[in-house]
Amino acid sequence: MVTMRSPIRSGRRALLAAPALLALPARAQRPRELLNVSYDPTREFYRDYNAAFARDWQAQHQQPVRVNTSHGGSGRQARAVIDGLAADVVTLALAYDVDAIAERGLIARDWIARLPQNSAPYTSTIVFLTRKGNPKGLRDWPDLVRPGIAIITPNPKTSGGARWNYLAAWAAAQRHGQDPEAFLAQLFRQVPVLDTGARGATTTFVQRNQGDVLLAWENEAHLALQEFGAERFEIVYPPLSILAEPSVAMVDANVERRGTRDLAEAYLRGLYAPAGQEAAATHFYRPRDPALLAKNARRFPTLDLVTVDGAFGGWAAAQRTHFSEGGVFDRIYRPGR
Repeated sequence: MVTMRSPIRSGRRALLAAPALLALPARAQRPRELLNVSYDPTREFYRDYNAAFARDWQAQHQQPVRVNTSHGGSGRQARAVIDGLAADVVTLALAYDVDAIAERGLIARDWIARLPQNSAPYTSTIVFLTRKGNPKGLRDWPDLVRPGIAIITPNPKTSGGARWNYLAAWAAAQRHGQDPEAFLAQLFRQVPVLDTGARGATTTFVQRNQGDVLLAWENEAHLALQEFGAERFEIVYPPLSILAEPSVAMVDANVERRGTRDLAEAYLRGLYAPAGQEAAATHFYRPRDPALLAKNARRFPTLDLVTVDGAFGGWAAAQRTHFSEGGVFDRIYRPGR
């Protein structure tokens, strides 16, 4: 029940409130939109993070937001943005793919210094996903190239995860005193199909039952166990792997044109906030928050990891040597051979 103490004052308040009331339906019908162009295995993580971000933005700004996402192999996604896909932010598998967009003038060249931890709010690594019981006894990288082992990994030309797989294998071959180029050549001779992205490779292994082992992002391997059953698969941590640092950045040219800089900045900053870090850990990404990482120590064991900078001279050098036209991968990979 409403008590009207003063008709005049009440009327004045109603008149002052009228524009705001009339504006609400329009805002509700036309939320602001943000596009995150991401790589393959982040679908579930960003689905939940996007919903939480939209709720928080609505609560703080009384303004609805719709966050859309696009997923695919990281290299392909970078090319799509270069070719005109109007991303407000990119959350890609590796720094080189963001650099490729920056070279076209769409992202500021200092993007990596804009956010903490070189604009990588969470990390991952590369593991083996095997059938339950690990029937082929695959414990270390040299085990993969034994005769008769079928390996599933995506294409390094299109997939960021595949490039991490490749570099981890190269570093392991060096650690074992093997010729890394010969080792990788043999490894790819035992790959029956190269999917364009990490999620496609997971589907090939998990649902199509091809291969004895999947070289996978740690988070993707955990997700396979969660969704398809620990009674069917298991994760093997090799003695040596690589520190994978997925990168995030705002696409300056697009946010200026679309008027979404404030949204994009808040969206990326939120990945470092406690709720964003918790969401990353929930979806099996290693959070940067040391306390949260320690809390999840059973999920994220301590590993011996090489880095791209330390082992390969950085992503620009690694891309030029291994994945560019005429690079090592082109030399060693011969489909059907």
